[in-house]
Amino acid sequence: MNPETTPDITKRKLYLESYGCAMNFADSEVVASIMAGEGYTTTKDINEADAVFLNTCAVRDNAEQTIWNRLHQIKHNEKKRKPALVVGVLGCMAERLKKDLMDREQMVDLIVGPDAYRDIPKLLNNVDDGQRAMNTILSMEETYAEIAPVRLDENGISSFVSIMRGCDNMCAFCVVPFTRGRERSRDPFSIVRECLQLEQKGYREITLLGQNVDSYKWSNITNTKKSIERLERQGIFNSKTKSEETINLIKALSAEIDKQSAQDETPIEVTDTEEVIISFANLLEMVAKAVPNCRIRFSSSHPKDITDDVLFMITKYENICNYIHLPIQSGSSRVLDLMNRTYDREWYEKKVMRIREIIPECGITTDIISGFCTETEDDHKESMQLMNWAQFDFAYMYFYSERPGTLAARQYKDDVPEDVKKRRLSEIIMQQSKISLEKNQARVGKIFKVLIDGESKRSGDDFKGRNDENIVCVFPKKENWKVGDYVQVRINRGTQTSLIGEIVS
Repeated sequence: MNPETTPDITKRKLYLESYGCAMNFADSEVVASIMAGEGYTTTKDINEADAVFLNTCAVRDNAEQTIWNRLHQIKHNEKKRKPALVVGVLGCMAERLKKDLMDREQMVDLIVGPDAYRDIPKLLNNVDDGQRAMNTILSMEETYAEIAPVRLDENGISSFVSIMRGCDNMCAFCVVPFTRGRERSRDPFSIVRECLQLEQKGYREITLLGQNVDSYKWSNITNTKKSIERLERQGIFNSKTKSEETINLIKALSAEIDKQSAQDETPIEVTDTEEVIISFANLLEMVAKAVPNCRIRFSSSHPKDITDDVLFMITKYENICNYIHLPIQSGSSRVLDLMNRTYDREWYEKKVMRIREIIPECGITTDIISGFCTETEDDHKESMQLMNWAQFDFAYMYFYSERPGTLAARQYKDDVPEDVKKRRLSEIIMQQSKISLEKNQARVGKIFKVLIDGESKRSGDDFKGRNDENIVCVFPKKENWKVGDYVQVRINRGTQTSLIGEIVS
């Protein structure tokens, strides 16, 4: 690259586009933070950018095709207008298709996998020297725990906090273990710290993110007594408030405090050491207690891992939302076995019943795939029957897309014709639409606590927000209420996708 055409690094601007799951959007905020350390500011105008990064998804073929089409647009528009523009592909597609991205039409200057974002500044130096650069090495340790994300969301009300990375569940259809690597949990102290920072900045809703949050597990040998005394001395806890409810938070915080003990002017000598294990239920409690003014959500749960401890923790704290995303994928036990989901239909039904027993008003959503390998019409009917029985509030529905390298691609034939997949998917969508409409109409007359997160897309005269069960509510603006406030909304009408109501207090 010609130095004369290379902009001053202190004035460079970064344009980020994120695709796919919430984890990708959270990762983009980590990337923005790393780039800010190099003097970049983010821009929402691609025409201002000196670097354009696409944070990509590889879960389905159409997601990848979307990226290829976008790269063509950038090459023939922005790159043509500004030859010095750096184009980077990040994330799952970068990990899966690194060779194709490097070779194909030379559209990309930079290729970075999900565990190599810290390396971006060094790679950019190579690009500035006229080279193309790539790092897609997966890590067993990387969690970006100490990096404070640059929040790219627009409303300043809701935000994501990543609690773990990777996945150890080898579902036959899924490419995530190959693109994001093995599962590892972030230390709880850094999670609590990030949540506290969000609350202090005025955020009112936090979603804890992981490919499978219920398998979160962090352990360390720590000194509990020293931690308690140090926390008391710092004014974080008072001896009168110490109880069994707070001990998990104290223990988790202790690990970070032990790291700092060498720098402490008045170290405390103690011998009370033990191994501390923090489960997802423990982490939920820590966060709920640390940020009582924030709603807490989490995504996603794997049916095999969600425990009664998590369910009871939801009921224990008012700020943990009564909402669980519980992917089923298929209603056929035979297909679930082929998918390597490690549960059958009967087991899943018992889990749903247990959720509704402990949390009667819990919103439950799901994922469903139509047309997986060898799926028959009877298998498809079983999925429809399960949907009718479970009465999901909402579902993410797709037809099966074979992903190279997965167990299904290696061992099974993708033998369901695409037109059959699409027809079955259409039937699934129609059924879920009917269920969602009926459930929302049954909510007419009820009053929900709603967090106002912005204006309605259809009218500037209306607010929108979500209730505890994660259902969108739309209602007329009212004097003295603003974005970020909690309001009580009485529902007057239910549609397929939302609840229409009015503020009553």
